[in-house]
Amino acid sequence: MTPPTLAETTPGRDLKRRFVWVGLAMVAGMVALAVQLYRLQITQGEEYAAKSVANFVKEVRLRADRGLIKDRRGTILVDSRPSFDAFVTPAFCTNCAVEVLPRLGELLGWDEPTRKRVEDQVKQARRTAPFQPLPVRIDLTRDEYDRINARRDMLDGVEVVPVPHRNYRTGSVISHVLGYMNEINLDELEKLNSEGGHYALGDYIGRRGLERYFETTLRGTDGVRKEVVNARGKVIEELQNKLGKDSVVSSRPGNNLVLSIDMRLQEEAERAFPGAAGTVVVVDVKTGFIRAVVSRPGFDPNLLTGRITPAQMASLAKDPLQPMINRLSADHFSPGSTFKVITALAAYKSGLFRPETVVNCPGGYRLGARTWRCHKDSGHGPVNGKTALQYSCDTWFYKVADTLGLDPIAEMGKALGLGSPTGIGVLAEVPGIMPSSEYHNKLSPGGYTKGMALNSAIGQGDDNVTPLQLAMVYAAIANGGSLLKPQLVERVEGLDGEVVKNFEPQVVNKVNIPEAHRKAVMEGLIATVNEPGGTAYRQRLKDIVVAGKTGTAQVATIGAVRLKTHQMDFFQRDHAWFAAIAPAHEPEIAVVVINEHGGHGGVDAAPAGMAVIQKYFDLKKEDAANPPPRQNTPYVSTLPNAPSLDDVALTRSTPGAGDDDAAAD
Repeated sequence: MTPPTLAETTPGRDLKRRFVWVGLAMVAGMVALAVQLYRLQITQGEEYAAKSVANFVKEVRLRADRGLIKDRRGTILVDSRPSFDAFVTPAFCTNCAVEVLPRLGELLGWDEPTRKRVEDQVKQARRTAPFQPLPVRIDLTRDEYDRINARRDMLDGVEVVPVPHRNYRTGSVISHVLGYMNEINLDELEKLNSEGGHYALGDYIGRRGLERYFETTLRGTDGVRKEVVNARGKVIEELQNKLGKDSVVSSRPGNNLVLSIDMRLQEEAERAFPGAAGTVVVVDVKTGFIRAVVSRPGFDPNLLTGRITPAQMASLAKDPLQPMINRLSADHFSPGSTFKVITALAAYKSGLFRPETVVNCPGGYRLGARTWRCHKDSGHGPVNGKTALQYSCDTWFYKVADTLGLDPIAEMGKALGLGSPTGIGVLAEVPGIMPSSEYHNKLSPGGYTKGMALNSAIGQGDDNVTPLQLAMVYAAIANGGSLLKPQLVERVEGLDGEVVKNFEPQVVNKVNIPEAHRKAVMEGLIATVNEPGGTAYRQRLKDIVVAGKTGTAQVATIGAVRLKTHQMDFFQRDHAWFAAIAPAHEPEIAVVVINEHGGHGGVDAAPAGMAVIQKYFDLKKEDAANPPPRQNTPYVSTLPNAPSLDDVALTRSTPGAGDDDAAAD
């Protein structure tokens, strides 16, 4: 019998079947590959070709110019200047964390936290927008620019691009009004983009003031330029030319803001204000528009928007005068005797007091076992409503508070806006405090007592106002009772000067002030400035009748002996106030000055207020004779440096030997 061959055995048949199946699988694979190639090359060839090109098309943002900020005459206060920024495109940054960023950090002098922050940003951008250039250093110095250019072949994915950079021409002047800009954070990025914004990592947004409040108005619309690049991010010229006109979408600048501030008046306010800290504000009593505002000390927005160092930030934070606080509306103070107009209006409204009501001032007022002192220890003798304001006699107002109690005074103060934000919007605000009996019953140990009313009646105790609130109070008295919303922007303009939006005057509250009551208060304010014995008489103007009120608000408790200003530590000195309306008979402006720890209202605040009033009317005459054309001239400061704490701490004005106590209030 012949033995079976290998093919006839069971293992042989199995091997043959395997070869057949392998062959069939290869044929099937080849067929599937051919079908897929046909689909990719023929059926969807154009689609995938476009996607392939897109992987190497880099979109470069064309940064829009941010809108200008101008004063009411068209002088440019804030614009944009060209600068060079360093960008990293994550997709083209090979060995980024190991080589490129450490090398770039060495060239730019980064410390370890800065380098780590940039690494994290690049890592984040690599996931979310790898082809989007990420700014890692803004506003390069000339040396930094040259160093990067010299090492460009070793910095894959790094490029230097010219971009507009915010330029604050006024320096620290009106810095709290203008605000500043800095880098957007991730939470803000997500929020703003969800609301329709178009922001990216590394973008700068407005902080504080006008820059923050009008962010969407000032911010323009970025354009884009498409560039065909290779794997290292270099432009491929032959492919770039094929994109043609579609490769560029132009940017659109933001709108411009035209402020109500007149920088000529602003400069005079800056020059005239003698203090290291404090505020000057000038308000149009008919519209509520602010014509000038000093908040000292200020800060340099160019520094905060640029390359501020940790040491510089620490210096700002540790400055005892707190330059980052906006004194106009974000800080409040006891108003001192400037508050007495409110007490007088409450007294007349009650019907229990008339302008002719006489109170004898022996130098103080006795209530229970305590005597509340008048600022003039020897007393003013018999005073009525007018002379009480003229001499700033505390005793007349003590008598009002003892008779009425606190609540009628608080009611008048609240009607005139005290204890509530003014609604200016552009600036941060504190509401201040207008205490009532209910307020003291809730917060004061032992609850309300009559003595609290006596303190409040002269602007002490828990009375706290912002300078802006006080200015609006005096503006309301000047215009007959219309409490206006203060405003800093008159209109928004487009690129060609066309008006996009006008801001109209807004009345917040109409306070019922009978004309007889208003007239009585105005007569007292006029006498304060223009009649002998008035606390601002020495500061009166020759050709302008001003109605005003001085104030000296205690910071520290008066001891048995009154100390002179120069004998006290700076931060223990009284605040010097002056509030005024001009001209008295046809009011146009209200002016408020607070010289923090300055001394006395009559000598340390009133002169600045009077200088500003004089300048306002000088400018009015000048403009009437030669109407100024609207212009776009860049602002150039002529101001000297503001005084520092060291400059003023021991040189504050004080009443001389020949001054009476009345002139010191």
